[in-house]
Amino acid sequence: MAELFDIFAASVRDGFVQVSAFVAVTVLLFSYVQYRTDGRLVRRLEENRRAGPLVGALMGLTPGCGGAIVMMPLYVRGTVSFGTVVATLVATTGDSAFVLLALAPKAALYAYGIALVAAVTFGYAIDRFGFGVGRVDAAVASLRPAVSDGGSARRSLTGGRTQSGDTAAPAVGNQVHHYDEIDGCTVEGPTRDSSLGRRVSRLALGAWWVAAAVALVVGVLYLLRGAPEVPLTLGGSYAGVFTAVGVAGTALSAFLYVVGRRYVGHGRVGEGEDSFESAAETLTHAAMETSFVTVWVVAAYLVYEYAVVFSGVDIASVAAAAGILAPIGGAALGLIPGCGPQIVLSAAYAEGAIPFSALVANAISQDGDALFPLIAIDKTAAVVASIYTTVPALAVGVVLHLTWTAVFGLPQFGFGVIG
Repeated sequence: MAELFDIFAASVRDGFVQVSAFVAVTVLLFSYVQYRTDGRLVRRLEENRRAGPLVGALMGLTPGCGGAIVMMPLYVRGTVSFGTVVATLVATTGDSAFVLLALAPKAALYAYGIALVAAVTFGYAIDRFGFGVGRVDAAVASLRPAVSDGGSARRSLTGGRTQSGDTAAPAVGNQVHHYDEIDGCTVEGPTRDSSLGRRVSRLALGAWWVAAAVALVVGVLYLLRGAPEVPLTLGGSYAGVFTAVGVAGTALSAFLYVVGRRYVGHGRVGEGEDSFESAAETLTHAAMETSFVTVWVVAAYLVYEYAVVFSGVDIASVAAAAGILAPIGGAALGLIPGCGPQIVLSAAYAEGAIPFSALVANAISQDGDALFPLIAIDKTAAVVASIYTTVPALAVGVVLHLTWTAVFGLPQFGFGVIG
């Protein structure tokens, strides 16, 4: 029982100090750029259609899902091509990028560099040659029940024209994760009216930023010391502060994710906003985004550690024995919308549980939260885009699995991991 508690406490602590503190900085920087530019980046995208796949890939490459999400309504408006959508989704790093950048920056650089090349190449190829997009579009559309209420708008993937429909496709904001189902994410700001709830949530938000600042200092010192083992203890020592701020930060993150977002809000969702109105909104978004990541990172740590303890199986050995099925599995996992499963996979890679080929296949295949607004706007386009992001994921993943060590002499397991 003591071992299980130690695993829980260490996972809760390490998730915040080793990952979330660095995630907060990255999210805050990206959000600040959005705040300062007041959406000008998006307007320039609309003015340069020919560069769509390249720009879309670069937008998808930005950590988090904000850059990718903003491209989806542009497609439905006819501003960008379907090749741009695919390039964006292929390059989308999602919130798993924050985890990988914190735990294995070298691996992240290689994985996302490969994804960027695949995204640009495949995006332009689709726009130039089509690759049967029209046939896939028609096949998927035939499987979907006809809409009789006239309240939807569907765009032909090849023709680029909006077909009949009484309601224009909604513009979807690029600010945050769709914590609830997409249909429910239509309000701005708090979703519950309680002065006590708002007061407590705002206090928790302020305390969270204090914990994040302290954790960042502690985390940097941890890396400078060579990422040593830190004992679980409380007090005024380095290890004591490490433990206290880690546990407190994760607890505050869980509160903000589960309760606080219902009172302080979690950004603009369901609207065509491409910037933040104030510095306070920017800080709120960064905290809520990082809290989301924290919850999933800690969950990933716990799942991995408890799986090892209870099963007695060496997960890394199983992944190694899987051979070429490993990158195929990574690509398949990327088909699941959202960032949660991808965060789990990135954390597993940092633990040495999966090979680099599976990581890259997943990086290319995953669509992050960017797929949710596309599902809401055009389900057919979402399904087809998912199919077309899986193709390069499988191809690149399998090739890397066969050549990464045999040709380039680089390790499949633990490549680029800190510590």
